[in-house]
Amino acid sequence: MKIGVAGSVGLDHLMTFSGKFTDSLVAGSLEKVSLSFLVDSLDVRRGGCAANIAFGMGVLGLNPILIAAVGKDWADYDAWLSRHGVDTSHALVSTTLHTAHFVVTTDQELNQIASFFPGAMSEARNIELSPIMQKVGRLDMMVISPDDPEAMLRHSEVCRQQGIAFAADPSQQMARMTGEEIKLLIEGAAYLFLNEYELALAMQKTGWTDREILERVKYRVVTLGSKGAKVESAAGEFVQVGCPKEKSKTDPTGVGDSFRSGFIAGLAWGLSHERCAQLGALIATYVIETLGTQEYRFTSSEFVARFAEAYGKTAADEISQHLK
Repeated sequence: MKIGVAGSVGLDHLMTFSGKFTDSLVAGSLEKVSLSFLVDSLDVRRGGCAANIAFGMGVLGLNPILIAAVGKDWADYDAWLSRHGVDTSHALVSTTLHTAHFVVTTDQELNQIASFFPGAMSEARNIELSPIMQKVGRLDMMVISPDDPEAMLRHSEVCRQQGIAFAADPSQQMARMTGEEIKLLIEGAAYLFLNEYELALAMQKTGWTDREILERVKYRVVTLGSKGAKVESAAGEFVQVGCPKEKSKTDPTGVGDSFRSGFIAGLAWGLSHERCAQLGALIATYVIETLGTQEYRFTSSEFVARFAEAYGKTAADEISQHLK
């Protein structure tokens, strides 16, 4: 299965705050907020939604095609992703801008306050899918993760015109996009990925009801935090899976991206939506146990054993044949 993954590539600046953000919020005075948090640590790691998703798919043995705009400081990151199974040969490299930067502070309750500087990502609107497909062949699926909004809308339109199945993942760009842009992005998607808050925000911005959003995509995948994820369709399909027990809650950054990588890998392997969601949940669990979005490690035997522990031997046997 030939899968393109479009979206951001960036460097994550991860900070931790030992208190709770909510202790510093004053009810009735939130219209003017001026806060400063003294953080306990700072780590700089590789990140970006498309890079995180592609990395996870590469670790699982797939060879996704990264479709992204990257900075002139790209060389080291390029080598890293290539070494982990990602086809980076079609990334658009900026001659003037640096790779995007994501800055996030996480408190003791795993709440986060984040900012994102797009940098080279703003050039993603210059990427055309047709020339890429002339080189690699027609894509079987396109994952459209957070990116320059114009690029996201163009990719979804090309997919609709050419009949290419696509997964719409607006997530971090939901706050920036208008209701009409969100409508244009998700209309006709084979899969729509959201968390519970993003679904509520999509309803608010588009004016569509929960049912109307569901009817405009083939399948909707909603992540539920520690409760796992659900897959549903207007035709009546409904699957919900839980999360494996985590060994620690180190940092939640990139958990959603990693879930998507496992889910889409399961689709590529022809697995059921239940198995796809379970794969996503286990990869997400590895990420929450690790500082950094691409720092997790496992062997095939370790992964299968942990999958069996969480979801049973029959489920583990189904995925084991696909792992290298």
